[in-house]
Formats: sequence, structure tokens, C-alpha cells
Amino acid sequence: MRAGSFGKGVGVAAVLLFTLFPVWLMISTALNGRANAGSRTFLPEEWTLANFAFVFGEGGFGRYLLNSLIVAMGTVLAGALLALLAAVAVARFRFRFRTSVLVMILIIQMVPIEALVIPLFIQAKSLQLLNTLIGLVVVYLAFSLPFAIWTMRGFVAAVPVELEEAAYLDGASWGRMFRSVLLPLVAPGLVATSVFSFITAWNEFIFALTFMSQETNYTAAVGLRGFFGQHATDWGAVMAASTIITVPVMIFFVIAQRRLTSGLVAGAVKG
Repeated sequence: MRAGSFGKGVGVAAVLLFTLFPVWLMISTALNGRANAGSRTFLPEEWTLANFAFVFGEGGFGRYLLNSLIVAMGTVLAGALLALLAAVAVARFRFRFRTSVLVMILIIQMVPIEALVIPLFIQAKSLQLLNTLIGLVVVYLAFSLPFAIWTMRGFVAAVPVELEEAAYLDGASWGRMFRSVLLPLVAPGLVATSVFSFITAWNEFIFALTFMSQETNYTAAVGLRGFFGQHATDWGAVMAASTIITVPVMIFFVIAQRRLTSGLVAGAVKG
């Protein structure tokens, strides 16, 4: 029994080391004043915040972070609303080609993102959405909605219809029933899908790079590329910017942690 516990402890420690070591190396390099002087130590030789100051100052990274935040939050809010309404439609209403719609939602998820770059670029150009944050929001919605709709469908279908009928008998309208009965019950699913949408929009690089030709509209993922030079790379700035990029994701996870856990577990057994 002790040998088994010891083996489990070693396994957990190995997984934690494998997972956290890159994070520690990133933060250590960001705080190292000699990161670009060939430093190979795991601890900063010169503790400094100069790399962060350079990223926000000369690097103009604050603007990129703001653009990413606008795009990510726009994707989350619009995606949550559309996914919830679409999930209610496919879970509660009977209409022609209902099964075909669900199958098409799954098929869309199987298409590689790289295969859609050129078609979506041409479409965005015809709609005059290039070099706009709204254009990125629309594209990210197209990728996050299939997963969100499919997941939310399970949550909506798991809510007993009798609860909705009881609300109608008490004189509630459909809108009141939706706000007071259905929405609170499917809130964990909304959190789970919102986290997925946020990560998709926050970390995406290919479309943000392709759609944006003006530096002022760059997202954080594209702005990070500016610290890689043709003949040399500013590793201190790269790691500082990478550390900054991870902070909003960590904050978002901390805020949504409780509902995210219950939402993922419920989504695995419902529907």
C-alpha cells in the first residue's frame, strides 16, 4: 500500500514538474535582466522588471491586449447568447431537418482551420470586415458556436419540460420562464462554453495575422511576433509578453472555476 502511494506521489510530482517547468522558465526569463546575454540559469541572474516595462512602453503591448480583450469578450457574449438560443431551438422544438442540422454542426468542427483561411479572407474582404475587430469576432464565432451549441443542447434537453409547463401555469410568459427557470439551470453549461470561446479567441493567431494589416489592430498573439527579429530575438521581451498574455486567462479561469467544474461534469453525463 505504501509502495503504491509512493508511486502515485512520484507520478503526480513528475506531471507537475513537466507541466509547471515551462511556466517557471517563462517567468524566470521575463524577470532576468541578462536573458539576452546568453544566460542559461533557471534563476534570474539580475532580477528586473525592465522587460515588462519595455513590452508596455516601446513594444506597445497594452494596445494589443486591449484588442484581444475586446475580441475575446465580444466572442464570449455573442457566442453565449446565440448558442443558448440555438440549443433551445434544437432541443425543444421539432422542425424539418432537425437531425441534419445537428449533424452539420458536428461536421463543421471536423474542418481544419487552415483550410478556411482563404475562403473566409475573401468573404471578409467582400463584406469590408478586414482590419476590423468585428471581423475577427465573426470568424471566431463561426469556430466556437458548433461546440457551444452541441454542448448547450445537452444542458437544455436535461431540464424537465414539466418545469417550464409549471411556470406557464403560474402565469409566466416565455420570456419570464426563460429568465427565471431555464437560464439558471443551464448556467453551468454557459460558463463551460464561454471558457472555450474565450480561449479560442484569445490564443488564435492565423486569422488575426491574415485579417489584420494595420499594427494598431493586432491582437496579443500577433503582437508577440514583433519581438522576434530577423537575426536575433529579444527573449526577455518575448517571455515578458507571454507572461502577460497568460494572466487574463488565469483570472478568467479563477472566476469561472466553480461553475466550470460542475458544467463540464454535467455536460459529460447529460443529453
